[in-house]
Amino acid sequence: MRYAQLITGPAGSGKSTYCSALVQHGINTKREINVVNLDPAAEHFNYEPLVDVRNLIHVQDTMEDEDLQFGPNGGLLFCMDYLVKNSDWLQEQLGSQEDDYILFDCPGQIELYTHLTTFRKLIALLQSWNFNLCCVYLLDVQFMTDGAKFVSGTMSALSVMVNLELPHVNLLTKMDLISKSTRKQLDRFLEPDSHALLSDIELNHSWFNDKYRRLTDVIGQLVEDHSLVRFLPLNLNDEENVSDVLLTIDNILQFGEDQDVKVKDYDEVDEEN
Repeated sequence: MRYAQLITGPAGSGKSTYCSALVQHGINTKREINVVNLDPAAEHFNYEPLVDVRNLIHVQDTMEDEDLQFGPNGGLLFCMDYLVKNSDWLQEQLGSQEDDYILFDCPGQIELYTHLTTFRKLIALLQSWNFNLCCVYLLDVQFMTDGAKFVSGTMSALSVMVNLELPHVNLLTKMDLISKSTRKQLDRFLEPDSHALLSDIELNHSWFNDKYRRLTDVIGQLVEDHSLVRFLPLNLNDEENVSDVLLTIDNILQFGEDQDVKVKDYDEVDEEN
């Protein structure tokens, strides 16, 4: 069995930074964690990728091609389709080493995860290659500053969960960048009460605003009643927090459960001695 995290989330949510931090955590704990870069538009990251999709296709290639002439967004979607169609290349690059633990650093185009089918096809391929997968959805903690942003971030996470159909962990990133006063208010978002959160939204009285509030109330109540979305805070400067988050994901992946128990042999003790 091989294990992998699919690192998803909007642009700027800290996906590459998260991958770099987990690689360093693996080094500190004497554990091998590799990263595969799946972003054909990536310019800089602080890790040495095991596989880099830019060696197959780069988004700049699609923008400069006379026949294609895509923009940045269209070019990236084309690159992802091209990767799936040329999956033999990815399979060869990944090899077949058992007990691999890989982070797939994905692009920041949110539509890839919320409603397009490209990543579902990629997931099916990885599973056929004996990968046990978990989707890790990263969201900037700034989305948890008021009720409206909370609903928006929650619905984007829920869309990814429904579309990808994988075991799922939602992380609030950049916890180290918020003030202490803001951090104290996060509890109301980590264990949300939809009525209390949505009461923060101030709307002028109008027909549209009344319908908007009722719709928002229903969405918030749905998320609260069924516990569909929960977030874990992630502070990459806190080694204990990183370790706890990784342990949660490892448990979901069942990482290490199929390994043999190490038993030490002891010589029988001679009772006369």
